[in-house]
Amino acid sequence: MSYEFVEVAHEGALTIVTINRPASHNALHSAAQKELAAVFDAFASDDSQWVAIITGAGPKAFCAGHDIRAEPVISAAMAQPPGFGGLASRFDLAKPVIAAVNGVAMGGGFEIVLACDLAVASANAVFALPEPRVGLAALAGGIQRLPHMTGLKRAMDLLLTGRRISAREAFELGLINEVVEDDVLGAAKRWAADILACSPMSVRATKEATLRGLATSVEDGLLSGWGYPAMEAMLGSADAVEGPLAFAEKRAPVWKGR
Repeated sequence: MSYEFVEVAHEGALTIVTINRPASHNALHSAAQKELAAVFDAFASDDSQWVAIITGAGPKAFCAGHDIRAEPVISAAMAQPPGFGGLASRFDLAKPVIAAVNGVAMGGGFEIVLACDLAVASANAVFALPEPRVGLAALAGGIQRLPHMTGLKRAMDLLLTGRRISAREAFELGLINEVVEDDVLGAAKRWAADILACSPMSVRATKEATLRGLATSVEDGLLSGWGYPAMEAMLGSADAVEGPLAFAEKRAPVWKGR
């Protein structure tokens, strides 16, 4: 399938998604939103694709959020699944997604980063939830996710002031995993390679159980985790046989993803 505002490439089991509106700092309007939703629908349903990276076209911006110049009015429909950028309200995706932040990540763009499982950023990247400065609020998950990630006081700092933070401060707050001087996409691919060395069944089971565990007690998570869909699929998979066998035979495992 071809897209006008998004580029999609596949490198083995890795899907690379590039928001392609550099003239607008990769801000998203309705048409771009629909394309990203379709892209991640396809990624979720494709058994041959195990990990995704999302980035922005050009050197200046990852995503500047909602394109308020093109579409000044926002609605609650933007928060409905799959949410902003096709990711912010996609709560059933067990496959990992990595953000490669190559510049500005503002508003909804920052909320896409918060919705990803890992994030790497170029040293010149800038993050902010500036919605209060234009009479709005971070309604694509920023209000909900940020306090979980940074603690309440630090989250309120960013949410109530809309101030910008550097890649280094984002790293110190635990919002990104690595800051790189150049080739942020290459760094994201390195993280992806480490994940791809693992069984995709194990990775999905781990992500699902970890995220569900945020909303329950340790005790409940330990007991109920065995019955989660991705966990049951992992325990009954060929990969669960291949992993221990490969270890015993002192060879690299050959994952089937089933």
